[in-house]
Amino acid sequence: MIASNPTIERITGKISDQSLLFQYTVKLVLIVSFAELILYRLVSRLGMHLSKLAQEHEWIIPTFTALTQIGQWLLNVVAILLFLALCVAAISRMTKRGFVGTNRIVIPCVALLLLLTVGFLLIPPAFLGSAIYNLVALVVLACLMVEYLSTHTEWSHRAMGITYLLGIGGWLYYQIVSTIYSFVGTVAAPPLVYEAHRGGEGLLVLSSILVMWAYGQGVSVRTHNQRQRRRAIWFWVTSVSTFLVMLFLDYLLHRYDAGMAGNIRKAADGIGWIFQFGMGYTFFMPFAIYLTGLLCWSYTVIKLLNMGRLAGYGIGLMFIAGYALLYSNLTLMVVLGAMLLTMDRYRRDATDSAPATNPPVVSRPDSDSLVGGHI
Repeated sequence: MIASNPTIERITGKISDQSLLFQYTVKLVLIVSFAELILYRLVSRLGMHLSKLAQEHEWIIPTFTALTQIGQWLLNVVAILLFLALCVAAISRMTKRGFVGTNRIVIPCVALLLLLTVGFLLIPPAFLGSAIYNLVALVVLACLMVEYLSTHTEWSHRAMGITYLLGIGGWLYYQIVSTIYSFVGTVAAPPLVYEAHRGGEGLLVLSSILVMWAYGQGVSVRTHNQRQRRRAIWFWVTSVSTFLVMLFLDYLLHRYDAGMAGNIRKAADGIGWIFQFGMGYTFFMPFAIYLTGLLCWSYTVIKLLNMGRLAGYGIGLMFIAGYALLYSNLTLMVVLGAMLLTMDRYRRDATDSAPATNPPVVSRPDSDSLVGGHI
């Protein structure tokens, strides 16, 4: 009787399992994308709010001008790296899985997105071109998320994936329908564009919070490790306290000093304006909710990157792109992040031990043995 080999679950798709070209390209995309977010999409908008200080300090204008130029240069570098990373990721999917399943839709759509991006550099896109581009992006993201949901059975992963798809889909729907109505030239209001825009932003923020539920395990107070339990207690106490303070900060400051509350409110509006133009968030919800999403996303991405998992790179790129995909490179960034996310999964492997044969309970006498036989 041969015993069956036990199986163990292993994480496949780690960054170390990929080729060197793939590893360095993905790492560079994440680093340069984050630098571009800070220098170009955020810091450049911050310089617009410092006009009064610029009159008193001459160094402000040249400093922010230089930072903006560096960020704009990084924007072009990100676009080149995204092209390379998407090509390498598409080739990797083809060599490992072949042209079957979702690859029949994902690979042609990714190739079409790259061709449209190059074409729009030569010929600026009109209304119809923008609608087609966003529609293709929505199709490829939907296919990648269907693949992700089929390979990840945990409810936490599925909740995160569904909310992200619906969130970013709200923005793409808003862009597609609004562009088509503008192309047709009708004066009628597009259906549900306002609701889709606001709902998509809320779902994307919710997805950034669910990221920690799906991938950020390790802050549970029910662990038997005393060190991890103390760290979890500090984490949750700090997080809940920060959330409550940010939620009631305006009310408390208004009770203490109405003038100070007004100044802080104006500063918060300025910060919201920066993030609105840089990442597309309108901050129609309490600021504490957005801060919670940022903290959960940051903790999870840092943890996954330290573990070398592709999910960390994928989630990082998907949320660095922001909500409003105003540039084509941001759309490609989301697509690349979704592709990396689908590559991070568990698989069942058999152990390398040889099959064991169960010995009989009672040994039978050997007929050829001299002992007990006839001479």
